[in-house]
Amino acid sequence: MNAKNVDLEIFDTEVTFESLGLNEKILKGVHAAGFNHPTVIQSTLIPQSLEGRDILGQSRTGSGKTAAFGLPALHLIEQEDSYGGLILVPTRELAIQVAKEMESLGKHTNLTVVPIYGGQKIGTQITKLEKRPQIIVGTPGRVMDLHQRGHLPYNKIKLAILDEVDRMLDIGFREDIRKILGHLKQKHQTIFVSATISDEIKRLAKKYMNNPKSIDVTDSSGSLTVAQVSQEYVTVHPWDKQKLLYHVLATDEPHMTLIFCKTKATVDKLAKFLTSKNVETAAIHGDMQQSKRNKVMTALRKGNLQTLIASDLAARGIDVDGVTHVINYDVPEDPEIYVHRIGRTARAGRGGEALMFVTPEQGHMLTNIEALTNVEIVEKQYHEFKPSPEPKKIRAQKKAEEARIEEARKAKSRSKLDVPSTQEGKDKGSFPGGVVPTGLPNKRMGGRIRPRKR
Repeated sequence: MNAKNVDLEIFDTEVTFESLGLNEKILKGVHAAGFNHPTVIQSTLIPQSLEGRDILGQSRTGSGKTAAFGLPALHLIEQEDSYGGLILVPTRELAIQVAKEMESLGKHTNLTVVPIYGGQKIGTQITKLEKRPQIIVGTPGRVMDLHQRGHLPYNKIKLAILDEVDRMLDIGFREDIRKILGHLKQKHQTIFVSATISDEIKRLAKKYMNNPKSIDVTDSSGSLTVAQVSQEYVTVHPWDKQKLLYHVLATDEPHMTLIFCKTKATVDKLAKFLTSKNVETAAIHGDMQQSKRNKVMTALRKGNLQTLIASDLAARGIDVDGVTHVINYDVPEDPEIYVHRIGRTARAGRGGEALMFVTPEQGHMLTNIEALTNVEIVEKQYHEFKPSPEPKKIRAQKKAEEARIEEARKAKSRSKLDVPSTQEGKDKGSFPGGVVPTGLPNKRMGGRIRPRKR
């Protein structure tokens, strides 16, 4: 699929933001961000939202869902609506990201957007809530905590939005969501947005929404992220990944790189390795104190950090305009995570480059990602890179495994020929004398028994 066709799938070029009914202050923020035409989900969801309808919206990852619900929220909530908008998100990183994007889009309004999440001092967040902000973006646990302490009144909420509902259910926020939505007794508008809509999400919508409008543009909306990022992969053996990473950084000399790994242990190990090679590197993952994570993100936003290694949990909250390259050090098992990762580059309409390390055993995972993104990811060659020989430890493990498989095969073959003994000290086997017949008996029935008449 070429870039032009991708753009046509992502953007609704027949529609402008002016035609959607947004007010002038919001339009100024939209144009300042460099947006000319809305994406398909935006052009579909925004008008329905402005009419005050409850909405169950489904669209692909990277298709512009944040602006799809964020712009109507900025339009519908007014300055006197303290605590009027509540946006629930699954992670602290996403809370920060959504709040920052809404602040940017709504910078010409008089609305205040506050992110609340676990990991930051609750006293700091209480101080912000005491200033009566209009829109709160938060994780369910911290939202419930601040409500129980009396600092976040549910009865003021006019608009409740649940972002990435599927993700929130996956990580165990079912009961929290039910409790929060169950406390909203006053008249209000509810919007669900999700990449997938499961039966459980439909049941939540039926219980807590008023005749919701279902919007599904997964077949007609592409991925904004995919369209703007140049994607490549390189084949590498597991034992060569660290060596290749250092070679890539030294050869390509990227301005600012994000490297994503599956586990926190890999993040720390890789950061230590690159630091030993005198590569300016920082790490960020869920086990780090929030103050340290904030310090790393501040350095990244200021352009003072060349390389950042992150876990998947942190991927959704990294929203920095200067990121030029994303390296998938580990291939994610979920293709949606891949889209989230590479979406950390190509921000604000700029291009970006994404490289994925794929081992010979991970070809099927690459295929799954290509199927989701509907883009052929081309192979990149580093001809000057010299692969290392297979380590002795790996060879020994393979030989041991091959020997184990061969022994199991032989044991299975022997078990088919062995005849179990039935009496200790007497004849062995299931036949008289332990002799297994090798042919048919001399005397047979010869077919002389006639079938019984019915």
